[in-house]
Amino acid sequence: MTPASARIVVVGDIVTDVVAMLSGPLAAGSDTPAGIRVTGGGQAANTAAWLAWRGHPVTLVGAVGSDDAGRSRLAELTGLGVRCAVRRYPDTPTGTVIVLAGNGERTMITERGANLRLAPDDVAAALAETPDAAHLHLSAYTLLDAGSREAGRRALVAARERGLTTSVDAASAEPLRRVGPAAFLAWVRDADLLLANADEAAVLAGPGAPADQARTLAGVTRHAVVKNGAEGSVWAGPDGGVVEAAARRVPVRDVTGAGDAFAAGLLAAWVTGAGPAEALDRAAELGAAAVATLGARPVADGPG
Repeated sequence: MTPASARIVVVGDIVTDVVAMLSGPLAAGSDTPAGIRVTGGGQAANTAAWLAWRGHPVTLVGAVGSDDAGRSRLAELTGLGVRCAVRRYPDTPTGTVIVLAGNGERTMITERGANLRLAPDDVAAALAETPDAAHLHLSAYTLLDAGSREAGRRALVAARERGLTTSVDAASAEPLRRVGPAAFLAWVRDADLLLANADEAAVLAGPGAPADQARTLAGVTRHAVVKNGAEGSVWAGPDGGVVEAAARRVPVRDVTGAGDAFAAGLLAAWVTGAGPAEALDRAAELGAAAVATLGARPVADGPG
C-alpha cells in the first residue's frame, strides 16, 4: 500500500442540514429574512466528502433511516466517491440539523435520529471488510451521545488492534461540557491525534493561549491541533514542540463544515507521512475552500 492509497475510515454522523443564511441579527419572536438550503451534513460525512473530493480513498461508517433523506444522503456521498458502510434503520429517521448561519458564526439545532443507533458491531464489521485501511477518524459526536458511545469507543479500540493510527474531532463545546472534560479525555486517551476548535479546547484544556492548550491536550493524546478559524491553527506533538500556521485569507460565504474540511486536509497529509507544517497547510487549504462554498460539502465536480 502506497501512502497516497492508504484508506481512511471515518466513523460518525450523517445528517440533513437545513441551513438558514441570516440576512442580519436573529429577531427573536419575529421574522428574520434568510436564504435557506437543504444539504447533506454531519461532521463525519462532511469530512469523508472532502477527502473523496480530494481523491483520497475513504470509507464512511454510520447510520441513517430508511427514508428519503437517508437515500439522498447516501446518494450524495456515493456520488462524491465515498464508500459507504452505512446501516439503514426502518424505524428511525435520518438525523437533521437546523443551522442558523451569519456573521461568520453558526448555531446548530440538532435531532440526532439514526446516528444514535450506530452499534459497535457495525464498526467492527466495517473495519474487517476494509483491509486497505491505514487510519480511523472518529467524530466525537459518536462519543458524546450515550446511544452511540460504545460504538465510538469500540472504533478506537478495534482500529488500534488492527494497527491503524487514530484521530478524534472534539465535535462541539456544549456536549463536551455536558459529559465533562475528564470523561471525554479518558475515552480518547490512546488516540494519536485530537482536533479541537477554540471553544472545544477551552472546555478540554481550560482557558489560555492556543499553543498552551495544544500542549495540554497532546499530553493526553500523542498529538493535538487547536483550530482558531481566521487566526490559524496550532499543532503540538509528544515532544512538547509546537508548530503554528496561518489561515488562508478568502471571502467567507458560509463557515458550515469548514472544520470538517480542515480535518480532511490534515488527515490526507497525515497518512502520507507529512510533517505538522505541511499537514496544517493542506488543512488550511481545504478549510478555505469550505468557507468559500455554500453548505458543508464540496461540489461533486472532481478534485479541486
